[in-house]
Amino acid sequence: MTAQLLNIDQPLRSHKVKRILLVEDHYLNRILMSDYLTYCGYDVQSLSEGSAFFSTIEKFEPDLMLLDLKLPDIDGYSLLKQVQQKPDFSKIPIIVVSAFAFKADQERALSLGARRYFVKPLKLKDLILTIEEEFSFCHR
Repeated sequence: MTAQLLNIDQPLRSHKVKRILLVEDHYLNRILMSDYLTYCGYDVQSLSEGSAFFSTIEKFEPDLMLLDLKLPDIDGYSLLKQVQQKPDFSKIPIIVVSAFAFKADQERALSLGARRYFVKPLKLKDLILTIEEEFSFCHR
């Protein structure tokens, strides 16, 4: 009876904390999003520029990436394109968070592999809901 009460026969499901790589050059935006994501239970690594983007992906192994398109050292579109050319990285969902509000910018980012596109300023609650949707979609 003890085995039934404790579900010893059932394997334990470990709750793995999801890792999010945040690439955002604006200091306050980066801190605000990073703190909010951490508060929501995610493990967050943030970058202020794209130069360490690929080495950080290799080390941190994110489950999802949030990417600003206007970075000081590299164009976010070129990062999207490069990610799609790397089979190991192309499976990681990318959500763009950008000040570029034109439909052409959104279409370009989505055509280069972004899953979703948010225009700044954004509602953090909407971002979290989208992240959760991506995680549930990826694990179906």
